[in-house]
Amino acid sequence: MERVEELSYLELQRMDDAVAAHARRRYWKGHYLGELTDDAIDAFLLRGTPDGRGAHLPSVSLQAYGGAIADVPDSEAAFSQRGTAFEFVAAASWTDPAQDDLRIGAARRCGASLDRFACGAYVNTLTDEGPAGVRRAYPPDKLARLTALKDVHDPDNVFHLNQNIRPTAR
Repeated sequence: MERVEELSYLELQRMDDAVAAHARRRYWKGHYLGELTDDAIDAFLLRGTPDGRGAHLPSVSLQAYGGAIADVPDSEAAFSQRGTAFEFVAAASWTDPAQDDLRIGAARRCGASLDRFACGAYVNTLTDEGPAGVRRAYPPDKLARLTALKDVHDPDNVFHLNQNIRPTAR
């Protein structure tokens, strides 16, 4: 599928909303790409395979950044790396638990194929990367600021069922 269109922020955020989709299993891998080189485009098109073909390959997308996203200084919000050129996402969605390893493996291979071009990641595409993923999503200075906020507002780590920024150990 190819889709190129201008969307409002609200339309973008609602694009994948569907109540029935909450019954599906899903797995995402993502990267920020500072530029879209020919080698990165080739890796994107191959989706982690030798020839870009195969069963159960994840959907892949590129979202252009810049514009209003880049107008806000990076230091002004938790959302990081506003100067990136593109966000890449490999997304798998399925219903049969017996396909978990197959679908997750395909999405991981697809994401790994763009690792060398990555300059970070959007926190919502860090399905299971844990603390290492959180460090990819936030530059060190921003992660330190967010950790300091966590220390003040959630020192007991009540809000931890996310890509968790852990409070400083006491």
